[in-house]
Amino acid sequence: MDAIKMPTAEESALLESFSRLRTASRAAPYPTAETRRSWLNALERLLQENRQALVDAVSLDFGQRSSVETRLAELFPSLEAVRHARRHLNRWMRPQRRGVSIWFQPAGASVLPQPLGVVGVVVPWNYPLFLSFGPIVAALAAGNRVMVKMSEYTPATGALLAQLAARHFGDDLLTVVNGGPELAQAFTRLPFDHLLFTGSTAVGRHVMRAAAENLTPVTLELGGKSPALVARGANLRRAAEAIVAGKMMNAGQTCVAPDYLLVNDKDRSLLLDEIRAAARRAYPTLAGNPDYTAIVNDRHYQRLRQWLDGARQAGARVEELNPAGEDPAAARKMALTLVQDCPDDCALMREEIFGPILPVVSYDKFDEALAYINARPRPLALYLFDDDALRIERVLKETVSGGVSVNDTLLHVVQEDLPFGGVGPSGMGHYHGREGFLTFSKLKPVFRQSRLSGTWLTRPPYGGAVEWLLKLMLRR
Repeated sequence: MDAIKMPTAEESALLESFSRLRTASRAAPYPTAETRRSWLNALERLLQENRQALVDAVSLDFGQRSSVETRLAELFPSLEAVRHARRHLNRWMRPQRRGVSIWFQPAGASVLPQPLGVVGVVVPWNYPLFLSFGPIVAALAAGNRVMVKMSEYTPATGALLAQLAARHFGDDLLTVVNGGPELAQAFTRLPFDHLLFTGSTAVGRHVMRAAAENLTPVTLELGGKSPALVARGANLRRAAEAIVAGKMMNAGQTCVAPDYLLVNDKDRSLLLDEIRAAARRAYPTLAGNPDYTAIVNDRHYQRLRQWLDGARQAGARVEELNPAGEDPAAARKMALTLVQDCPDDCALMREEIFGPILPVVSYDKFDEALAYINARPRPLALYLFDDDALRIERVLKETVSGGVSVNDTLLHVVQEDLPFGGVGPSGMGHYHGREGFLTFSKLKPVFRQSRLSGTWLTRPPYGGAVEWLLKLMLRR
């Protein structure tokens, strides 16, 4: 007989925390707007009062993370999410009137957004603040309790958030847990009312299988190879600056970073010159530059190096843009690296890169560029650089991606009034702003019968009245 596997101490604590959250959600199934607003206020206080501690924790986890990037790409959008939700909360919570068929009037119909209960959030390591607080804001605004699993690759940030959550929210509203892969597996097996996972496509499949055991609905925010398409006639300097900014933010460790560049044959040389110049202006030095972020750990640094070695061995041209001629390896930093003529079977062309490496793909006709994008898995983001209105419209309608920025990179993600989410291999479901509120709500349909109802005509025993009514209802 197989031995019964007993839960570990970590798993037991996890179950206790979940039970406490679920009991609290069942005891107060529909928090008022005032209560939810107080939760959002507490979240804002947590962020504002601990800004430097949060910045320091993230930098410690990365080995060196740009303070400006943490404040700009994590703290600022998290606070914006809080403010946006607080400003629109009353309107989001308001029941929506719906139409009633003429056959059932004068009854009324509406949709009531109702909290689901307990929401689980699995956070990746690359943006541990923004990718935890974004879902937390949406879930709390929708009236839920929240349990967050932080990445084991950001232990300092995870430990700090666990302390701050307990201090500001107690133990029955927002709980942050930390642990390795085994705890993550136990976490995704909990019977959440909704589970949001941000991470790789491969791990997303495991998360979805685990959630299926409890029929837990999931939102998967994955990744993929997001193209930057530069059309003929585009402003090449503007395109280069935006591509460099998007690719080198967080050293390319961004799920919506431009993963590869598509450029017309006739523009390739000029555009690459502009990219080299833009990289020099942005980061004249690398190793000791506090503005440039390190690769998060040795495992990911070695992965990127191995992929570059594989591309070189396959005949690709590899060019590291290292203006000061430094050796940034000791600081676990990597220069922006251009890779040309890379075979399609190389890892750089098959896998999401998640680092400051930019493969360059040339095309002759614009249709070829669209066909190249459409022949590959649907990306989380698409970046188009073009000023031709008709061509822009073509790209928007003839490609499918999670989101699009035209003549810039990354910025569609931090627009709180736009939904964020992938499609197909890059994810499913949306959050941010109203879409996040709806994701973590049950849109409960409500039908209110009138005292003047005529439905008695359709009830047995059937007779002439219902036959007469059916003639009207089934008429051609």
